[in-house]
Amino acid sequence: MRIAFMMDPLEDIEPVMETTSQLMYECNQRGHTVYFLEPHDVYMRGSRLVARMRNLRVGRDLPMTDYWREAIACLKREELIYEEITEIDALFLRKDPPLIHQCMEFLASADDQIFMVNSPVGQMMANSKLYLLNFPDIVPETHVSRDPGRLKKIIEEFGGAMVMKPLTRSRGEGVIKVSNQDRDNLNSLINYYVQANEPYPRREAVMVQAFLEEVKTQGDVRILLLNGEIIGAMRRIPAEGDFRTNIHAGASPAKHVITETDRRICQRIKPRLIKDGLYFVGVDIIGDKLVEINVVSPGGIPRINRLDGSKLEALVIDFVEEKVRQRRAGRR
Repeated sequence: MRIAFMMDPLEDIEPVMETTSQLMYECNQRGHTVYFLEPHDVYMRGSRLVARMRNLRVGRDLPMTDYWREAIACLKREELIYEEITEIDALFLRKDPPLIHQCMEFLASADDQIFMVNSPVGQMMANSKLYLLNFPDIVPETHVSRDPGRLKKIIEEFGGAMVMKPLTRSRGEGVIKVSNQDRDNLNSLINYYVQANEPYPRREAVMVQAFLEEVKTQGDVRILLLNGEIIGAMRRIPAEGDFRTNIHAGASPAKHVITETDRRICQRIKPRLIKDGLYFVGVDIIGDKLVEINVVSPGGIPRINRLDGSKLEALVIDFVEEKVRQRRAGRR
């Protein structure tokens, strides 16, 4: 099969602990043709959607670091391939946030002609934290506003600590804990986050959620879903003096056994994820509450593999191969 990966520059990735590199390596091991491209490589030629790509021709059975070195070398020695997107069998959309909407709009026109993980339309709908509002019964108390006065009133009336989050950032960037116990800093923080110096229409809306105390001792749980089903999970313990559970923010991974609460939450969101074409997703749970849905470039495969002795990338590529076979059969 011909499988393309739209992603960040290969040189920017540490392959041993990245989910995207594990998926690419598994495709290469199976003998699939692996292409690399970035969002700016997609364009229209006439009425056809075309991509500039590189063919990453690498031998099998290499250690990951050697495989990655060879893949990067391909960028220098291989000619660019100008290929209609619809000629590819599958496309992984693995560019880290922020989402590049123009590229997603281009790709959306081919969503019914090529299998994409995840759907560009689904990513545009779900890349913001606002997607959580589809599941009000399983998320912490949540408010969203760009009005500093309203946000301050919400936090003061809540009475306890809350978490303030920008709507479109990732990896814990900009996530802070706020409280009515620190009024001077609270005003300053709210004004900074919403850009209160701007006219109201140009301000940034932010989300405030109830702070879940158990995160300080238990961390959160990252669960990977494939077609709505759980394939693996890990617990993430915050670093000393921090409450953020993102690995990139210094949290530590730990083994986790799936609970009935985890299953209930995942079953609750499964129909909507599948409907929106969000096949490979990372969800974050604290206690009995869903706090994040990661659809743009969900990670965790290498660490879960190490903790559980699993090979989750094989399950993902199995799924993609089957979807491609089904599409081919449907065309016949």
